Amino acid sequence: MEMTPPRRRIAIAIATLSLAGLTTACGAIGNAVDCNQMGSEVTKIMTDFNSSMTSAATDPKAFEKAGDEAAAKVKTLAGKYDGDLAAALNDLATGLDGIKIDAKDPTSSIDSVSKLQSFVTKIQSACT
Repeated sequence: MEMTPPRRRIAIAIATLSLAGLTTACGAIGNAVDCNQMGSEVTKIMTDFNSSMTSAATDPKAFEKAGDEAAAKVKTLAGKYDGDLAAALNDLATGLDGIKIDAKDPTSSIDSVSKLQSFVTKIQSACT
């Protein structure tokens, strides 16, 4: 099935998150190894979420389930860290968990997806 235009925009918004920057944005000497590892793990979680989301694009409940599963993985990852990094990861998890698709107005979901980029920026800031 072909994705409807609003769902396609949601898919594109998630796919364009600058997660690749996570693996290079972590320059603090004490955090370099942890941040690089964390960046790789978050990138994998989001890539998996992207794949799940794309296959669930015509099913709002499956789309939400993919967000919930990604959120749970990010929360688990956040438990390995403390301070600003843990807070930033928990914010990303909350953002993923908060993605809900209104079948009558799927365009409204783009706002919650757009906020994911700000969480990625917080993670990058916590690693510098």
